[in-house]
Amino acid sequence: MIYSLRSFHLMVHHFMNLTHTDDHGRACMVDVSGKSAQTREAIAEGFIHLQRSTLDLIQQNGLKKGDVLAVARIAGIQAAKQTQLLIPLCHQIPLSKVAVDFELQEGGIRITAVTKTVAQTGVEMEALTAVSLAALTIYDMCKAVDKTMTISQVRLMSKTKV
Repeated sequence: MIYSLRSFHLMVHHFMNLTHTDDHGRACMVDVSGKSAQTREAIAEGFIHLQRSTLDLIQQNGLKKGDVLAVARIAGIQAAKQTQLLIPLCHQIPLSKVAVDFELQEGGIRITAVTKTVAQTGVEMEALTAVSLAALTIYDMCKAVDKTMTISQVRLMSKTKV
């Protein structure tokens, strides 16, 4: 059976109940005006694989570009604050907390972000964006000394609302 693109979008919307498409399969921002503001928190994590020598340089603050983890932390926080500009259908929400932390492990760095808000919609995209941009910043700052870096396992660990 052959489906037109329009009928395919209608089918997907009907069966999967995608929240960011209208009845005609067109992209739209979700209307959250009928929801009450609640305290919401999200935790995301990711991993950047690095050579041992690169980890040593980061620990010793030996890279020419400066303190890698301090810069990556600020980049992650800034990214969370700009999520609505980076992800087309994200709502602009007031962030009450953004924390980005790093754990140096064998083979790389685990990045964790915690975001919190009191709003009508969740804060998980901000946590995921913080982790992603922190990882990209580490990559950028270390690319001259490590050609094997990979970023992986970016995922939402939890989201809560009260």
